[in-house]
Amino acid sequence: MAREFSTVGVVGLGTMGAGIVEVFARNGVDVVAVEISEPALERGRATLTSSTDRAVAKGKLAVADRDALHERVHFEVGLDALRSVDLVIEAVPEHLDLKQRIFAELDRVCRPDAILATNTSSLSVTEISVATSRPNQVIGIHFFNPAPVMKLVEVVRTVVTAPEVVADVEALCARLGKVDVTINDRAGFIANALLFGYLNHAVGMFESHYATREDIDAAMKLGCGLPMGPLALMDLIGLDTAYEILDTMYRRGGRDRRHAPVPLLKQMVTAGLLGRKSGRGFYTYERPGSPKVVPDETTPRTTDAALADGARAITKVGVVGSGTMATGIIEVFAKAGYEVVSVTRGAEKSASVCEAVKTSLNKGVVRGKLAEVDRDAALGRITWTATLDHLADVDLVIEAVVEELSVKKALFASLDEICKPGVVLATTTSSLPVVDVAMATQRPADVVGLHFFNPAPVMPLVEVVRTIRTSPEATATARAVCAALGKTAVVCGDRSGFIVNALLFPYLNDAVKMLEASYSTADDIDHAMKLGCGYPMGPFELLDVVGLDVSLAIQRELYLELREPGFAPAPLLEHLVTAGYLGRKARRGFRDHSHR
Repeated sequence: MAREFSTVGVVGLGTMGAGIVEVFARNGVDVVAVEISEPALERGRATLTSSTDRAVAKGKLAVADRDALHERVHFEVGLDALRSVDLVIEAVPEHLDLKQRIFAELDRVCRPDAILATNTSSLSVTEISVATSRPNQVIGIHFFNPAPVMKLVEVVRTVVTAPEVVADVEALCARLGKVDVTINDRAGFIANALLFGYLNHAVGMFESHYATREDIDAAMKLGCGLPMGPLALMDLIGLDTAYEILDTMYRRGGRDRRHAPVPLLKQMVTAGLLGRKSGRGFYTYERPGSPKVVPDETTPRTTDAALADGARAITKVGVVGSGTMATGIIEVFAKAGYEVVSVTRGAEKSASVCEAVKTSLNKGVVRGKLAEVDRDAALGRITWTATLDHLADVDLVIEAVVEELSVKKALFASLDEICKPGVVLATTTSSLPVVDVAMATQRPADVVGLHFFNPAPVMPLVEVVRTIRTSPEATATARAVCAALGKTAVVCGDRSGFIVNALLFPYLNDAVKMLEASYSTADDIDHAMKLGCGYPMGPFELLDVVGLDVSLAIQRELYLELREPGFAPAPLLEHLVTAGYLGRKARRGFRDHSHR
């Protein structure tokens, strides 16, 4: 039988501590809420009150339940108030010496059988536990912010934590309506170890002026379905907190260079630019603590005139290719009112692409998203051909053929001879260098990357890739075309992975390495990222959908170009691909899909 916790102490009533108090009190547990001083105690009380009042206003908490919740909470100054509690959770700032002092004092004050827990997100639970004479009763209980809302709790056991203590805490998490993942004491645990490498990488991308803050954030929200972009998330977490977590993970986690905080982060913290709480971080906010972003000196002009500045007029578009991507792009342009010339490698291919576009447009009609007259008009704008010469009078060509550099270069050399001057030539490559394709022509200034995401009619994002030879006019034309299609364009340099894949795939690779090290299970890692970070899919779900062979190829490209040791593909990923376990398409990847 699991132990019954009737009274719980919480030390530290900042955002996290006050949230933990609310979680326990909502679930019928008496809480002793402790702070260092009366003013700090009042701030904690105010945080709890405003949170529960918001829940009442939103209809998520009855007035009577709110009042009962507050009656269960006893606010006290000083650790002596915790003499009779069954469990204490510490939620003070992330400083090891501070936490060790508190645990030494808790060891003296609390009952011998009381469990002592830390909510640390990055520090060693083991190092905290040795400040007590009962390290076997010390455990990590890592809630996520905001604690009343987030379903995940990481239960962190040290090498000496008693099994019954782990079992009791797991049962308590279930009572609180939380999903727990139980793991060993390692830097960053699951969620932060995977999240902060990605966040740090995004800061590095911004620091090097590879892309704007707005484009980096939009790319990850629209390209991956994440609830927030990485830089906005850093502002929410607090840049000082993020710096501490990264620095701790770097020192404790084997000195992986990707966890070494990007220099810009330290500079911003030193300058007091801490994110939302200070009113300024990567973005500027209406006032300290406000979530509302206001324009500042680096906010881009978003007027139609600014978008079209230097853009060339586009009325007729050529699309070369016969795969899923080409089919989707043809549909997108035809629906948006452009004349489209579809070029494939033969009449048979043309017929199949035509059939695929018709099928997709008909689905739109059946679902009520497209009128029959608009479907017919879109189809009427498309010309089907197997001859590249029919692109002689188009204003924009989009290449969507196989991902082989030699094939693309040969095609672009042909387009260079056929197309009229001033035509923008675009490649949809997701992994090859755009400049290699551009240099196959005599007009590299007119060549850009237009990386649509699959399925093109649905996905709102397009990465506009400019090479060092791309003209401002060609970039402006690409952006204006994306706007006319109703897509969000993000502009970046010609570097492996562009924005989305460069940030996404190292995170996925890190998850594979975590599984490979037997630190956690695929299910628990997926739970941690979905429930702890709000990701739409866990990393192993996503890898199986994308295809392990595709993921491995992208990861190899990133590693070859950037030569970052941490980007080397995980051996487990390579072994699964060699064994033919490629994900859903092979009915076996990280999971068995044969019965689904």
